Amino acid sequence: MAHDKGILLVEDDFDLRDMMTVFLEGEGYDVTAVANGQEAIDFLLRSGRPKLILLDLMMPVMNGWEFRRSQRQDPRLSRIPVVIISADANVREEAVQLGADSYLTKPIEFDALLKIIRNYTESKN
Repeated sequence: MAHDKGILLVEDDFDLRDMMTVFLEGEGYDVTAVANGQEAIDFLLRSGRPKLILLDLMMPVMNGWEFRRSQRQDPRLSRIPVVIISADANVREEAVQLGADSYLTKPIEFDALLKIIRNYTESKN
């Protein structure tokens, strides 16, 4: 997944995860979708470096805060950009606290999602 269109989607809501995956694949992205932070860490250690991680915060097993703590401590994973996706009214502040590169609020506006993704997949890095 180390190519320019690789995205890791970490979202526990099956319907939203499925909808986002179908939408992004339709836009030409290579999406790997997992249900929690532990699955995301396992995937990243096993399969490579996506261009971007889309991260929900509220998840079972390992939530977004725990994921970011693990990701930031691992030099192999720490430089992968992360976009927080949350319905929380404080998502902006949480994204700053977590050192995320950007954030989006739920419900997702797909035009805004594509704009952010393109920023990471069609330029630098």
